Amino acid sequence: MSFTPHTPGEIREMLDAIGVGSIKELFGPIPQELRAKSFDLPAGMSEFEMLDRIKGLAVDNGCELLSFIGGGYYDHLIPAVVDHLAGRSEFYTAYTPYQPECSQGSLQALFEYQTAICRLTGLDVSNASLYDGGTALAEAAMMALRVTGRSRIVIDGAVNPFHRSVVKTYLANLAVDIVELPPVDGLLDRQALTAELDDRCAAVLVQNPTAFGCVADYGDLADAVHASGALLVASVYPISLGMLKSPAEMGVDIAVGDGQSLGNHLSFGGPAFGFIAAKKQYIRNLPGRIVGETVDKEGRRGFVLTLQAREQHIKRHKATSNICSNQSLCALRGLIFLSGIGREGLRELARLNRDKAEYAKGLLAKVKGVAVLSSAPTFNEFTIALPKPADEVVAALLERGIAAGIPLGQYYQGAENCLVVTVTEKRTRAEIERLAAELEGVLWS
Repeated sequence: MSFTPHTPGEIREMLDAIGVGSIKELFGPIPQELRAKSFDLPAGMSEFEMLDRIKGLAVDNGCELLSFIGGGYYDHLIPAVVDHLAGRSEFYTAYTPYQPECSQGSLQALFEYQTAICRLTGLDVSNASLYDGGTALAEAAMMALRVTGRSRIVIDGAVNPFHRSVVKTYLANLAVDIVELPPVDGLLDRQALTAELDDRCAAVLVQNPTAFGCVADYGDLADAVHASGALLVASVYPISLGMLKSPAEMGVDIAVGDGQSLGNHLSFGGPAFGFIAAKKQYIRNLPGRIVGETVDKEGRRGFVLTLQAREQHIKRHKATSNICSNQSLCALRGLIFLSGIGREGLRELARLNRDKAEYAKGLLAKVKGVAVLSSAPTFNEFTIALPKPADEVVAALLERGIAAGIPLGQYYQGAENCLVVTVTEKRTRAEIERLAAELEGVLWS
């Protein structure tokens, strides 16, 4: 009885309503052999003690892993303000604003989100979010096809393999020629790219940092791409923009990325949101929803859905995209996250990621038989070459409670011994040192 919130009077009222004399009589149909004789319960605990207890049970059941996995989804700290504000009923239960004049709060939040993405990337315009990083990259490729009127897409093989797969799926039936350039030491093969920059090329798709964790400066590449009449599209890791050059600073025309790292939980791979930003002259080719600011007839500030070029709003053959909706709640989390940590907070967060990854890189490089794959600078991911197949090493470390990274053999021929390791601000010195020690044990015990 002490585990219910009901008063004795409320219980009596309910029993009377169903025609039962007592709680004992209510449970009368349950056979005696199925009834618990007693409950051996511990003393009550506080919320935090209970959370620790549950986490302990998870560890006992093998559910708690020390994670060094990245590859597009990252284990970052999420400030409490994100859950608190995004969980308010005004946002949490709000539906997509099909009647924008009645959804000023949602529209203002999305307008501010667009502003944050523009400031993050340095570009002029953004939409109200896309599904995820992979579909954002595919939408950017289709934008380039529309803008240029050309039919060839060149994509760097160092772009996230999952995202490359999504691009190929999107373009599979559009009579588009997709050229994929094998990476060299985790970076774009610029010499091979030169031969592809002709009057058929609509866009070059790159990533920074690459799937191998390598950081590149595409400033000089942008000049060559633009000279050929093509667009430069870059997929970027938003946390890294706290210290790396922005897409705008490198001459990128369209920037995309996955917003999971901006205040969204890993949640078994989703949901999160994709972001896209572009130069102003391409705004009419942006997919999905765009929120604009205006004033009403009384001069009051207001927000509207503008340039509505979605398939649901105009004739299909004139639509920029058939994307149905946007990830409003997840995008809102991204806005709260960026607003909460601010410009200096993002810089500090980026620095922590870079510094901890550098420490891990140096420590792992000292393990016998381990070598860092590339001498290129990295952010919080890097690739190491092992003396045995990476998938075997990962499996052995999983038995020791460590998710050591992503084996590259399944995505790149000849990379069977390569492992991408990710270190975020959540990883402690002790955890990094444990990874190095356990790796050495697996390799040489």
